[in-house]
Amino acid sequence: MTKEMILAFSQTKAEPIWLQERRLAAFAKLEDLPLPTIERVRFHRWNLGDGTIGDNDFSANVPDFTALGDNPKLIQLGTQTLLEQLPPELIQKGVVFTDLVSALEEIPDIVEENFGAALAYDEDKLAAYNYAYFNSASVLYVPDNVEIELPLEGIYLQDSDSPIPFNKHVLIIAGKNSKFSYIERFESIGNQTEKTSANISVEIIAGSGSQVSYSAIDRLGENVTAYISRRARHGHDSSVDWAMGVMNEGHVIGDFDSDLVGSGSHANLKVVAASSGHQIQGIDTRVTNYGHNSVGHILQHGVILERGTLTFNGIGHIVKGAKGADAQQESRVLMLSDKARSDANPILLIDENEVTAGHAASIGQVDPEDMYYLMSRGIDQQTAERLVIRGFLGAVITEIPSPEVRQELIKVLDSKLDKR
Repeated sequence: MTKEMILAFSQTKAEPIWLQERRLAAFAKLEDLPLPTIERVRFHRWNLGDGTIGDNDFSANVPDFTALGDNPKLIQLGTQTLLEQLPPELIQKGVVFTDLVSALEEIPDIVEENFGAALAYDEDKLAAYNYAYFNSASVLYVPDNVEIELPLEGIYLQDSDSPIPFNKHVLIIAGKNSKFSYIERFESIGNQTEKTSANISVEIIAGSGSQVSYSAIDRLGENVTAYISRRARHGHDSSVDWAMGVMNEGHVIGDFDSDLVGSGSHANLKVVAASSGHQIQGIDTRVTNYGHNSVGHILQHGVILERGTLTFNGIGHIVKGAKGADAQQESRVLMLSDKARSDANPILLIDENEVTAGHAASIGQVDPEDMYYLMSRGIDQQTAERLVIRGFLGAVITEIPSPEVRQELIKVLDSKLDKR
């Protein structure tokens, strides 16, 4: 791929000059930038992008829309937008939820101001790759002082029968004192015939006083090797409650970061993950406290089946000047096989006095006494394991605000257990 080909793709999308220049600047730096640092995960030889850009052909793998609810939603399959559903009353309030091309027509100045505000294009090699090669994107914009009761839903489907990489950029902009819930799904559909890669970047720009409830369920297929980056930049007194279910089938790196720039800002990151087969998943969850009295909490629970590998890195960093900051983290892993591999690494970096910080981490197997108790009451081994796993992950799942997402996570987890 040459810069001329990237520029040609950008021009076919009628992207503005500033975005064309951003793509080319990222492309120019790719060779010199390092890969992101994910402790204790060897992913440097993974195929995380082959340097191609293009559109998917229209696919036969179109999902059934009849079962979907009436809440606001955007559905994309590969690089194609299949459905936009936004009530007129939200449109009148200035809410925008659409693909990037349309957003650049409706709110060009807002997109330009915020695109890249949470993730710099030259932060590392995989960030630069996303900026240079993303082939589809979406924008959710909720203006100042707007509150939305129904959850907004972004459904992003990867066509498993297409060799085109799944390179996506999602931009979420929460105006000052806005309040809303957002549910995000990345899922593979089709026959799993093509091996490919995914590079996904999600940016949340949380304006001062905004409240964002963010839930995500990742279900990319076994032939997709993925890097998923989620970043939030917090204004004063803003809050983002994250709830993420990492339930992919292929190798995955998850890089989830919150920058608590504003004083009094809050981030609660809850992660549930399951690894199975020969799958490797590395989850790097970081909160950086910049603002006075900012609060960042990390809660991660995971299970490993068969020969799977799961690594949790929990990183809390309180920078100099962040007086009154609070950084807490907990990472726990349950292994259901002697051949499973896991790491739970708590990291605290404290550069300021007058702060609060703490961590907890554990790795263990199913308690034989728990299994004996359940099986002695007539429960078979597979059902007993399922009950133990649900109890272990329940500490995180019950914290997820959306009952629909809680039930879906349980359903997805059960499906992974049934494949053993």
